[in-house]
Amino acid sequence: MSNPTEDRRCGSCARFVRVVEKIDANGEVRRHGECLLGVWPAPLYATSTCSQYVKRGTFATKVQSSTRGGLTYGTRSSPRAPRSTASTASTASGVSRAPRFDFQLPEELLDMTADEFREVLREVIRDELGVSQTPIGSRWEGGEVILKPGKEGTQEKRIPIEALFGKVVMIRDKLRVLEQKLNSNTKFTAEEKVSMQQYITGCYGSLTTFNVLFANKSDAFVGQKGDD
Repeated sequence: MSNPTEDRRCGSCARFVRVVEKIDANGEVRRHGECLLGVWPAPLYATSTCSQYVKRGTFATKVQSSTRGGLTYGTRSSPRAPRSTASTASTASGVSRAPRFDFQLPEELLDMTADEFREVLREVIRDELGVSQTPIGSRWEGGEVILKPGKEGTQEKRIPIEALFGKVVMIRDKLRVLEQKLNSNTKFTAEEKVSMQQYITGCYGSLTTFNVLFANKSDAFVGQKGDD
């Protein structure tokens, strides 16, 4: 049996993505996916071959162009060793070319499906923005907040409790980001930081009323000692 790498098969190509496995009528597993460059229309099977094959775990430098339907597409074909620095090349006429950045993609990134990559990206964004996924207590799921006016003849307002909980969590996360930025700021003196921190702690204390909504006690608001 020949080596898939030598055969330049899609199944071992770095550009073979969104892979799905199915069992055919003979009971054999067949893997099909898409070409990252869109060179061939989907679905592509793992046993398909391509002249623009790139081994998994490598990147490419040489750019080849092809024209299809009046549009020109650029593709990379030859593997290169990873380098950590960018270089600027000059031609004989003295004109500088754009910097070329050399890097190697991690193998685990190449093996990710599109959905897995999106989830990792969401986690990174949530960490950077200070936004977290916080579960609501199970007894509140599907509940409503009812705002009942004191004036007779006026209509009450109903709000899904999950919507209110989402806003409460957002306020908590923004306060945490503010607290982190305050502590890491080098322009404020220690006295100024303590003074500002008291306002943030006061906000936490005012919001402890909503602690009953949190499924996990560790996610709740913590104000000054004695706040409920």
